[in-house]
Amino acid sequence: MKSNTPMDNNAAEEKLVSAASSEVIINIEKVNKWYDDFHVLKDIDLVVKKGERIVVCGPSGSGKSTLIRCINNLEEHQEGSIVVDGITLNKNLKNIDHIRTEVGMVFQNFNLFPHLSILDNLMLGPIWVRKMPKAEARATALEYLERVKIPEQADKFPGQLSGGQQQRVAIARSLCMNPKIMLFDEPTSALDPEMIKEVLDVMVELAETGMTMIVVTHEMNFAKTIADRVIFMDEGDIVEENEPLQFFNNPQHDRTKLFLSQIL
Repeated sequence: MKSNTPMDNNAAEEKLVSAASSEVIINIEKVNKWYDDFHVLKDIDLVVKKGERIVVCGPSGSGKSTLIRCINNLEEHQEGSIVVDGITLNKNLKNIDHIRTEVGMVFQNFNLFPHLSILDNLMLGPIWVRKMPKAEARATALEYLERVKIPEQADKFPGQLSGGQQQRVAIARSLCMNPKIMLFDEPTSALDPEMIKEVLDVMVELAETGMTMIVVTHEMNFAKTIADRVIFMDEGDIVEENEPLQFFNNPQHDRTKLFLSQIL
């Protein structure tokens, strides 16, 4: 019987890595959403592969935040299909709960519980949702506080931290749930300029671990650094999408060119 050579094993490993990177983890087809008469998402199609980092940009009111909030049913779409990690997002509450367990979300305004310590904020989800033993949840929380570089804040309360520190706590809280996907809805927009870098640095490190990420942001240098694709939305449509070098250096649509001229 023929044994595998190291070269055979390396080729097999490369094939497995390639297969993983091509695996679709989010599939959005013909999604429409209205707020009364306002058509906020118009026939949106988007395929996200496992490990892909996508930055979504566009003017206010373009639908970008609504789009990512539909992925975990914080906003309900009226038409089309959203499949996350093989689960179809519909009115089935079990499907919704499963998807929310696997999808972490970081908002503009932290959403920490002010009456709980930082450590307790991080332990809450793993204990109540993942049914993790308290000792394990504590160890996990401390591990992620170390990872976002604020382990010394564990026993403080949110009001005692800066905005940048609170946002790093919010990221650590989501990571404690061991999600497969992370969504960021303008995570630096509520921060003072000097606090933005510390949050973006944490997000860059997270991207380097291979986490699937969709980030709504106006931080274009961040997009150039971590994105596999940049998507530009306007008036509920995906107007243009491309890899960062082409998106920034050779935009195809006049609306994209105008947006970039105003923001860069």
